[in-house]
Amino acid sequence: MAKTIMTVDDSTSVRQMVKFTLSGAGYDVVEAVDGRDALAKLQNTHVDMMITDLNMPNLDGIGLIRAVRSDTSHKFMPIIMLTTESQDTKKQDGKAAGATGWIVKPFKPEQLLGVLKKVLG
Repeated sequence: MAKTIMTVDDSTSVRQMVKFTLSGAGYDVVEAVDGRDALAKLQNTHVDMMITDLNMPNLDGIGLIRAVRSDTSHKFMPIIMLTTESQDTKKQDGKAAGATGWIVKPFKPEQLLGVLKKVLG
């Protein structure tokens, strides 16, 4: 059975690129436009892993991770930040919130798939 990955980004083109990469590797993909949309979709969708942007309207990536981590049913789900931000302070904020990993945009498809294989096993 294919693993389901949620991609959360306010950029349609980034979501499409991530979905294309993941679908091509056999993953099922659920898309969300921001943190609030992601939390709503998590209520009734089984997700094995999340890939989220940092800077989004309504609820940013850090807020999303904190909300996901506060829910016991998603406490240990891998969450990867996929963002243009590369400052150490931002990475530390992400790690403190509970991010599993960090990928800086633009990403290479093989880089993203390599991280998924490492995290999902």
